[in-house]
Amino acid sequence: MILITEFMDEAQVARLGGEHTTRYAPDLADRQEDIPALMSGIRALIVRNRTQVTEALLDHAADLKIVGRLGVGLDNIDLAACADRGIEVIPATGANTLSVAEYVVTNALVLLRGAYLSQDRMLAGEWPRSDLSGREAAGRVLGLIGFGAIAQETARLGRAMGMQVCAYDPHLPDEHSAWSEVERLDLEGVLSKADAVSLHVPLTSETRHILNSSKLALLKPDAVLINAARGGVVDEAALVAHMKSGHIAGAALDVFEVEPLTKESAAKFEGVKNLILTPHIAGVTEDSNVRVSEMIASEVLSRL
Repeated sequence: MILITEFMDEAQVARLGGEHTTRYAPDLADRQEDIPALMSGIRALIVRNRTQVTEALLDHAADLKIVGRLGVGLDNIDLAACADRGIEVIPATGANTLSVAEYVVTNALVLLRGAYLSQDRMLAGEWPRSDLSGREAAGRVLGLIGFGAIAQETARLGRAMGMQVCAYDPHLPDEHSAWSEVERLDLEGVLSKADAVSLHVPLTSETRHILNSSKLALLKPDAVLINAARGGVVDEAALVAHMKSGHIAGAALDVFEVEPLTKESAAKFEGVKNLILTPHIAGVTEDSNVRVSEMIASEVLSRL
């Protein structure tokens, strides 16, 4: 049996259902307390980023063999507990790389140009041309914190727009070919040089608040920040303070310390200018959903 707790391309759901008994309940992420009672007989569990695959859940999943992740981040899955039980965890590596890279570069362009968040002024009858001329991306520096596959694709798109690219990644060897067209710097060097900074790191004890107030202070006064990696790698309160002071010119956040973002946790962002908030959808497009779903369906079927 297969249980799918979050949205998946329906053609792939049907494909799974054609070979195995499959329960598709994408609303279960909103009522996770109901999942343990459904795990008896489940051999494959398919999730996105909201379903928490904890040791407590696995204690109710004696038959579970596979966890398919419709995406790449694994911080919602207890990998050690899965390994102890012989449960294979399969991410959709590479399937949403382009979606995230396009999101990052698009937001860098929007924030640098500064012309796209003026609807209220226009509707009020203003004509704010002098305030909205903004900056071009070409010739400016894109700084990447983390330089894995998604960051490398982001770098490719940024270079295509005429941007220079620098990156920080202590885990990618010096001899890796990805460094051939990118300047390798330490974290402080990237922050102080870049006009647009994008994060591409998982959330770990080492990366939590990797951009805290002191690190954010290293950014150029007119720099912009994009976080489509994981909530918690940026200190949100510190970011808001730096934006309200005028030190950081803009930010796009797709991930948050509290997800889903609640009215209470979103209150800190009220009144912050040149701020874009999206609900963890950088890697989710119609196209990537098809690719991610097809990849995970194929991997699950090959193992059952």
